[in-house]
Amino acid sequence: MTANTGPLVIVGGGVAGLATALSAAPRPVLLVGNSMAGSGGCTSLAQGGIAVALAPGDSALSHAEDTMAAGAGHNDPEAVDYLVAHAGPALRWLESQGVNFDLDRNGLQLGREGGHSHNRIVHAGGDASGLALLLALARAAQGSPHIAWRPPATLDAVLVRGGRVAAVRFTDTETGRPHETECADLVLATGGCGALFSATTNPPTADGNGLGLALALGVPLRDAEFVQFHPTALDIKTDGPLPLITEALRGAGARLVDDAGCPIMDARHPMGDLAPRDQVARCVWEHRQRGGNVWLDATELSRDWIWRFPTVHAIARRHGIDPRRERMPVTPAAHFHMGGIAVDLDGRTGVPGLHAVGEVACTGVHGANRLASNSLLEGVVFGRRLGRHLADSDRGLPRSGAERWIDRGASADQCNLRGLRELAWECLGPVRNGDRMAEAVDGIRTDSQVRDTWQGKVVVHLLQAAIHRRQSLGTHFRDDRPRPVRTRAAG
Repeated sequence: MTANTGPLVIVGGGVAGLATALSAAPRPVLLVGNSMAGSGGCTSLAQGGIAVALAPGDSALSHAEDTMAAGAGHNDPEAVDYLVAHAGPALRWLESQGVNFDLDRNGLQLGREGGHSHNRIVHAGGDASGLALLLALARAAQGSPHIAWRPPATLDAVLVRGGRVAAVRFTDTETGRPHETECADLVLATGGCGALFSATTNPPTADGNGLGLALALGVPLRDAEFVQFHPTALDIKTDGPLPLITEALRGAGARLVDDAGCPIMDARHPMGDLAPRDQVARCVWEHRQRGGNVWLDATELSRDWIWRFPTVHAIARRHGIDPRRERMPVTPAAHFHMGGIAVDLDGRTGVPGLHAVGEVACTGVHGANRLASNSLLEGVVFGRRLGRHLADSDRGLPRSGAERWIDRGASADQCNLRGLRELAWECLGPVRNGDRMAEAVDGIRTDSQVRDTWQGKVVVHLLQAAIHRRQSLGTHFRDDRPRPVRTRAAG
């Protein structure tokens, strides 16, 4: 960094944005989130932990193999190798930032989740790992002199001058007032797009707004068709996100069963209830499509139920279920986007000065299906890498060239957004059909109330990517095309 280095703005107060901001020291950072520090976003809802190969007999190579297997071999090998090689340092860095991970008599307590061949999931606060990470990193950021954390605001537009990022425009969440600031480097850490589906575990803010801005800027997306559906969201009536039931319960011995109490995964996959998420979600979906219910039976778990899974226990009791004695009704729900803004391993896009990290970005690390507990890890590992890269930047503000403000575009009203979300769930859910997806694209393009909204454009982009990929792969499963023969390497 030189004296002429221009301002750095990071949009997003989740784990990826915070890791980037903290690692960019001593470069001054303006950090902007759409909620108060330490709240909101998907990070605070994450019940899973951090995947790190620490157990006897485990290794980074095994972690990489499991990541590639879950991702159906579609992963970028270089990105996977970097992720698993830096998992241990990421864990130690988190501890240095104040994260207290759960311990047992052997040291760090290691759990197991779907797709993992070893116990390697490190948790903090039982099934409240995301919140524990978020609070620790938010405290660290608030105590860092190089980080200025402005009040909650939304990013509306980017000024491009001479083909480079030059400024940004925000709207203050509380007052509605616009605010502009110069910007030589902009990092989008805005999260995923699960809230564009009617059934989702994501909060309303995870609505693909970063993808919408990228499309307006002409930045390409990568692997947009790959959306992961968590197989065990609590099946309740709600207009908001469905409560997540962590996969760690199945790692501890809980079983997915039908109405008669018979396990549904034993004949489906060699790993049973701990098969990769695409397999489990599709099995649950198919049972429900045939008119049956699917239940998660955790009644046989050990006596430390409440201590290990306080979040799930509280959620279930809030809805009148005692999970220690009763089975919980579950359904798949949109959970994580493997695709996103196309970036290299340093988070760079094709627009100078524009970067992306975390779920909104796509390095190819997750392939066609994310391995459980690799998401928080990705945010930390690649956030730290991007932060260090930006700390050494000497990029100044562009002072000449044609300039243009580019905004995300018009937003859909609540009625049209509700219909768009239902359409996305029906046509881009765990099982897809080419004709239905093509009809959905035509329907959006002929609807003047939706086609010009940024949400409509994002959903069309997801649909077109899914239509273009004619063969089933990972989370992208088409019932109108033959599925390739699966191997262990293909997940």
